[in-house]
Amino acid sequence: MLAVRDGDVDQFGVLFDRYHQRLYEFFYRLAGNAALSEDLVQDVFLRMLKYRHTFRRDSEFRGWMYHIARTVRIDRFRTHREETPLTEGEAENTRGAGTRALDGYMEEMERAELLQRALLRLPEDKRELLVLARFQELKYEQIGSLLAIDVGAVKVRVHRAMSELREIVQKMSSERTKWNVKKPVKLSRTS
Repeated sequence: MLAVRDGDVDQFGVLFDRYHQRLYEFFYRLAGNAALSEDLVQDVFLRMLKYRHTFRRDSEFRGWMYHIARTVRIDRFRTHREETPLTEGEAENTRGAGTRALDGYMEEMERAELLQRALLRLPEDKRELLVLARFQELKYEQIGSLLAIDVGAVKVRVHRAMSELREIVQKMSSERTKWNVKKPVKLSRTS
């Protein structure tokens, strides 16, 4: 990023290749909307290029990038209030179509889908915190700097958010089990 900041914009492609997927996953986990996530990633890279002069030599790149990502997302929802994140039911329907041969793969997909739906049930602030800490693997110090809170507060909030997510997953799992139990079908005779 220092090279890009200093005018070597050809190096920007390296940053895109390295971080575009991580940003996509960040936005997708927050909103559950693939098209919106792709748009937001593009917006982040455009802003990074536009504001490259603000990157300081002593800055940590990922923290700077996620600061821009959070700003882009907030700006998008301010200006496009009609575009709301997907509900849990809509997120379920975004799962790719097609038959999968391996049961293990299907089970993993179902767990990932359950986790995504559970994440969407968390309040926005808790969801963002977990995505940064667990999925984007930012250090607590980086998250604290990004959110302007101390490391101790980050630890407590992550712990509480994980507990709440665990409760949601357990509740959803038990609901799924209830609905997946096949009940005998009663057939009535019509004359």
